[in-house]
Amino acid sequence: MTEQEARAILPELGARVRAWRARRGMTRKQLAGDSGLSERFLADVESGKGNVSINSLEAAARALNITIIELLQDAPRPALARLNGLLARLDDNQLDQAYQVLSASFGRGDERGREQRIALIGLRGAGKSTLGAQLAAERGIPFVELDREIEREAGTSMNEILLLHGQGGYRRYERRALFRISEDHADGVVMTTGGSIVSERETFDLLQSRFYCVWLKANPEEHMSRVVAQGDMRPFESSRGATREALDDLRRILTSREALYARADAVVDTASRTVKQSLKDLERAVPALEAKGIK
Repeated sequence: MTEQEARAILPELGARVRAWRARRGMTRKQLAGDSGLSERFLADVESGKGNVSINSLEAAARALNITIIELLQDAPRPALARLNGLLARLDDNQLDQAYQVLSASFGRGDERGREQRIALIGLRGAGKSTLGAQLAAERGIPFVELDREIEREAGTSMNEILLLHGQGGYRRYERRALFRISEDHADGVVMTTGGSIVSERETFDLLQSRFYCVWLKANPEEHMSRVVAQGDMRPFESSRGATREALDDLRRILTSREALYARADAVVDTASRTVKQSLKDLERAVPALEAKGIK
């Protein structure tokens, strides 16, 4: 590879790092802390100017909880590539049929009771905690927050989990918590999740196999105003602290995750809606609660 060709690759590599960081909802400062790389170096990488080594790429990928192959390119297993090629030729109805066939042949029964376990996804500020607690009360079933259950699983706080184990360790505790919640609440539960859960393919697949997922969405300005009103700016921290930059970060996060959030079973838009109105919308969006003792 010539020096000119190498220089042409750097902007694409920087865009990939920036996109994965946005998808994870991580600030550059957080990525620097988790990877051991400097913020200045990461800024150069993301702008396409960095002199990147394999070791630094490995460190960045590890902090993002992906492999270096995932960072550099899509590289599915050969058999999976053939399957993807086949599926790409199917229309929506055929894809639904293919899913049913594969699920029946290779599924492990994870979807039993799934529609009675409601998981609310979306960014902070959409109303997940408020609406989730009220929906659970209306249905007479438990309400849990996945973040608190992850802390319970790890026996320590979220900050300590990330500090001691990084993103990879956090996701492992997250998956354990999801398994436990789904097993402990077979008869029904309403659960809130962190905004970045959709960015982790294995975790999101697990969530969707065991919970009925509802995306609570709002526009970026409403997300921001609600979080500011709560006095919690954690998801939107900017290294320079400017509100405009934080809002731009939020827009990038929403853009990078929109297609993932849209995989939910239902969508409830809370923008310009009161809590009472949004609760009615949410009640209509979820399956009816099965009567206990009736099969």
